[in-house]
Amino acid sequence: MQQQLQHLYWRAGFGPRPEDVASGLNPRKALRQLLRDSEKFELLDSPAMQYQEPFTPIMAVSPAAGTPQTAMVTTPDQTTTASATAVKPLVGRSALARGRNQPPLLRRQDMTAQQRKMQNDNIRQAFYAMNTGWMNQMATSPTQLREKLTFFWHGHFACRVRRPDAALHLNNTIRQLALGNFGDLLLAVSKEPAMLQFLNNQQNRKQRPNENFAREVMELFTMGRGNYTETDVKEAARAFTGWGYNVKGEFVFRSTQHDTDSKTFLGRAGNFNGEEVLRIILEQPCTAEFITTKLYRFFVNDTPNMAHIRPLAQAFFKSNYNISALMEQLFSADWFYEPANVGTRIKSPIELLAGIKRTMGLQLIDDKPLIVFQKALGQTLFEPPNVAGWPGGRNWIDSSSLLYRLQLPSVLLKNAEFNVALKEDENDLKPQVSKADRTFRQQVKASVKLTPVQALLAKTAPTQQAAKLSEFLLQAPIRPENLALIQQAANQSPEEGRLRTMVTSLLSLPEYQLM
Repeated sequence: MQQQLQHLYWRAGFGPRPEDVASGLNPRKALRQLLRDSEKFELLDSPAMQYQEPFTPIMAVSPAAGTPQTAMVTTPDQTTTASATAVKPLVGRSALARGRNQPPLLRRQDMTAQQRKMQNDNIRQAFYAMNTGWMNQMATSPTQLREKLTFFWHGHFACRVRRPDAALHLNNTIRQLALGNFGDLLLAVSKEPAMLQFLNNQQNRKQRPNENFAREVMELFTMGRGNYTETDVKEAARAFTGWGYNVKGEFVFRSTQHDTDSKTFLGRAGNFNGEEVLRIILEQPCTAEFITTKLYRFFVNDTPNMAHIRPLAQAFFKSNYNISALMEQLFSADWFYEPANVGTRIKSPIELLAGIKRTMGLQLIDDKPLIVFQKALGQTLFEPPNVAGWPGGRNWIDSSSLLYRLQLPSVLLKNAEFNVALKEDENDLKPQVSKADRTFRQQVKASVKLTPVQALLAKTAPTQQAAKLSEFLLQAPIRPENLALIQQAANQSPEEGRLRTMVTSLLSLPEYQLM
C-alpha cells in the first residue's frame, strides 16, 4: 500500500512528503485529494519575474495593424468562444504575468554595447527568477497534479524565446488550462505570441506562406507523423496566414495577410481559417491516440502498451478531450500499479531536483545553483533543446550526468563541493564565455527538514531504520549489499548525524534515479 501511494505521488506530482505517507490514505482517496487540490491554480509570478526594458524612450516602434483579443475570463481550464473565428483569450495580461506592458523602445541594432549588456542582464535575471520560482512551486504547491501536467505540457508544447514576459505568459496559459479541455489548450497555445514567434508564424502571409507552424502543430502537438500529407501541411499553413501578435504581446489576426481562397485539408474543402483547421484536427481519432500515448509514456511507462492506451484514447475522444477525466482514468487503472510500471522510469533532472526539494523540505540559501544543476544534468526549464522538447528516458543518463546525479545529495545535504564546467550554449545570452567563467566550483548552502522523516522512523528499531527509510525514499528495490553498507555507515555515525548520513546515502544510490 505504501509503495502504491508513493508511486501515485511521484507520477501525479513531484514525490511524497513524509506526512503524505503518514496520513494513511489509500491510493484511491489520495487521487481524489490530488484532483480536488488541483482544481485551483496559482500563477507563476513575482516582481523579479517582471521583465522591463532597461532604457528610456528614444525610438518607439509603431504598433502593428490588426485586431487584438479583448474580453477575458478567469475560470481555470476553460475559455469562452464568441464565434468560430473570435476565441477570447484567458486571463488578462495584467493578471497572467502582465505580458509586455510597453512596446520595445529601441531596436537591438540601434542600442549601444552598454544597453545591449543591460538588456541581456535583465532578461537573464527574469528567466532565473522564473526558473527557480517554478522549481519552488513544483516542490511546495498543493496543486501537485496541475504543476506536473504543466511540466508535461511545457515539454509537449516546447517553446524557447528570448523574451521572458512572453515565455512566462505561455507558461501560465498552460498552467491555467492544463487539466481542462485539450482543444481549448491547443487553441490558446497556438495563439500565444511566444509560440507564434518560435515557429515563425509571424512571417506566414498569403502568397508567401511559412509552413513551420502548421507542420509542428500536426507533427508534434496533435496527430503525429503518418496521419497527414505534405499537401495538408501547405493547406494548413495557408489557413494560419495572418496569425501574429503586436508589440504589446497580444494575439492579432491580420485580415489583409490572410489567404481567403478555398483550401483542402484532411479530405475536407472550404475557406478554412486557423481555428477551423484546429477543429478538423481534433475531429481525427488519431489525435486522441497520439496525445494519450504521449501522456502514457510520461506518466506510466516509456514503452507504450496499446492494450492500455486504446481504451483511454477512445474515452478521451468521446469526452471531447477532457484532460482531467483522462488522468483520473489513467491513475485509477489497476495496471498503473503493476510492478512493470513502478520504479521503472528514470527521473528527469527537474523531477529529481523538485523531488528532493519536496520530500526533504530542501531550501537553498541562494537558488541560483538550481540552474547550474539543471544545466549540468541536461534539462533547464524554459530552455528546451528544440521544438520536439526533451527526449527523456535513457537519454537522461550518460557517464557525466550520472556522476553529477550521484554527487548531488552530498552537495545538498553535506555541503560537499559541486564542480562542473558547463557546456557552452549556442542560445545563451552570453555566448563565447571562457571555460573558467563557465565553471561552477563551490559549496552550496542548503537546509533540509529531517524532523518529519525522523517521525516516520519513530517506531523502528535503529538496526532496521535504513531499511524502513529505503522504503520511503526508493521506488526500486534496494540491493541487500547496499542496504548493509548504509546501515553500517549509520551505525558508525554520531547520533546527531545518523539520519542525515542514511538519507544522503540512499539519495546517492542509482535506485533513487528511478520512480
